[in-house]
Amino acid sequence: MMKTRYIALMAMSLVFVACNTEEDFDRTEEVAEIPELTAGSADFSTYVSLGNSLTAGYTDNALFIAGQENSMPNLLAAKFSLVGGGAFTQPLANDNIGGLLVGGAQLEGFKPRLVFGGAGPVDLEEVVGPISPTTDIVLNNPSGPFNNLGVPGAKSFHLLAPGYGNIANLEAQLANPFFVRMTGSTPDARILELALAQSPTFFTLWAGNNDVLGYATSGGDGTNPITDQATFDVAISTLVTSLTGNGAKGVMANIPYVTSIPHFTTVPHNPLDPTNPDFGPQIPTLNTIFGTLNQIYTALGETDRIVTFSETEASAVVILDENLTDLSAQIAGALNANPGFPLFVQQFGLPSEAAPIVANLLGVTYGQTRQATEEDLLVLPSSKIIGTVNTDSVAFLMSQGLPMEIAGQFSVEGISMPLADKWVLTPEEQAEISTAIDNFNATIAAAASGAGLAFVDANAIMQDLANGGVTDGDFTLSANLVTGGAFSLDGVHPTARGYALLANEFMKAIDATYESNFEASGSLYNIGDFPTNYSPSLR
Repeated sequence: MMKTRYIALMAMSLVFVACNTEEDFDRTEEVAEIPELTAGSADFSTYVSLGNSLTAGYTDNALFIAGQENSMPNLLAAKFSLVGGGAFTQPLANDNIGGLLVGGAQLEGFKPRLVFGGAGPVDLEEVVGPISPTTDIVLNNPSGPFNNLGVPGAKSFHLLAPGYGNIANLEAQLANPFFVRMTGSTPDARILELALAQSPTFFTLWAGNNDVLGYATSGGDGTNPITDQATFDVAISTLVTSLTGNGAKGVMANIPYVTSIPHFTTVPHNPLDPTNPDFGPQIPTLNTIFGTLNQIYTALGETDRIVTFSETEASAVVILDENLTDLSAQIAGALNANPGFPLFVQQFGLPSEAAPIVANLLGVTYGQTRQATEEDLLVLPSSKIIGTVNTDSVAFLMSQGLPMEIAGQFSVEGISMPLADKWVLTPEEQAEISTAIDNFNATIAAAASGAGLAFVDANAIMQDLANGGVTDGDFTLSANLVTGGAFSLDGVHPTARGYALLANEFMKAIDATYESNFEASGSLYNIGDFPTNYSPSLR
C-alpha cells in the first residue's frame, strides 16, 4: 500500500517535469545588478567647500556641533570617502548650545539656538532657563586647516577680503567672528587663500545668498544693501578662476528666491484676531481714530491707505511704506483746520490745547502708512513684535507732552504704530530682490558652464519645496515652518534632513557632469535617517 502511493507520486512528478519545457525553466526574473560606486572623472582626494551659513551647517539660527556634523559638505565628504576622498575637517563649535563669546562675554547678536516651544520657535533659554555658550573666539578656537570654509554671514566678495578673520577688525564690523575662529596664526588670510593652500582636487562653491538675503531679512530698510552687480561678477569670476586654476573640478549652486523660504512666508499679513482680549476690545476706539484719518485719505484721493479693523474677521497690520508719498503735512493741516478736532482730542483725556501737537504727531506717524496686503511679506521675527508696545515710541510721545497711558495706546506695533520697514518686504522691495537674484544667478550659471563645473539649481529646488514639496524616498519635504521638515526654526536654513536632501542633489549633479554614479549605485542618503529638529536638552 505504501509502495503504491510512492509510485503514484513519482509518476505524477514525471508528468509535471515533462510538461515543463526548457523555456519554462529559463523564466526566472532578472535582478538588476547595482553597479559599484565610482568617482568617474572626479578626484575627491582633497575636497574643500566654500560658502556661507548654508555650507557651514548653520541651523535653528545658530552654529553648533550637531548642525555642523550634518552640514551638506560633511555629508558629501562622507560619500566621497568611499571613492578616494580624504579627511574632511570642520571648525566645530565647542557645544550644541550655539551662540558666541568674546573673552567670556556673549557677543551681541549671536545667541543660543532656537528650539520648538510647543507652538513655534522660541529661544533655547525660554525652555531650559539661563544658559551660556562656551564657544569663545578669543579663548578656544580650533586648529586648521579646515576643509569646510563656509562662513555664516559671508557675502561673495568676503571670500576674497583680507582681514575678514582678524579679531582686531571686529569692532569696526570689518571681520566676521565665525571666520576669526578659522584663521589661526594668519588672521589676515582670505577665505579663498585658505582653500587654495590645501591644493584642492574638488570643491563646492555655494556663494551669493547673503549678497541678497541680508537686504531681505532686514526688510529692505537699507541697513544691509544688495551687492552691486559689478562687485558680484568680479567675486564669482575670481573664485572660479582661482579654484579651477590647477585643474580642480567642482560644483556650484545658485541663489533661491526669498519667497520660497518660510522666513518670509510664515507670518500672515492679517494676524490681528478680534477674539484676542488684548486687541478685540480696542477695535471700536481704533476705528474711531483711524476714521478721522480715513476721511482725510478719502479727500486726498488716497483710499488705498484707509485703515479699518474688523470685529469679526482677522485684520491686516498697519505698516510703514516708504514708497508712498509722504502726506504728513496734509494730514496735520487738515486736522488743525478742523474745528471739531480739539473736541476729538479731549475724549482721550487731553486738553484742547494739545490739538496742534496731536495733529502733528498723527501726521508724522501716518504720513506713509497703509494696511498690509497679501502682496506684502512679513519677516519671521515680526511675529514676536506685532501687538507689543514700543517703549522708544512711548518715551518719545511722553516727551511731546502725552501722558504715559495715551503714549502707550499709540505705540502698539502693527496696530496704532505702523510696523517699521525692517519688518516688511513690500512688493517694490521684492521686485528689487528678484531682479538682483536673477542677475546674480545668470552670473553663477555662466561661470559654472564656462568652467565645465557641475551645477545645482538650488533656486528651483527651493521653489519646489514651496510649491507642493519635494519627495525623496519615502519622505516629502515642504517649506512649511516646523511641519515641513526641510527648513529649520529660523525659516532660512535647512534642517539636517534638508541638508541631506541638498547633498543628494549635489551628488546627482556630480553624476551628470563627471560620470560618477552616486545615484545609480544606491549611494544617495536616505533623508529619513536625519532629524528635523534637535532636543532642547542637547548640549
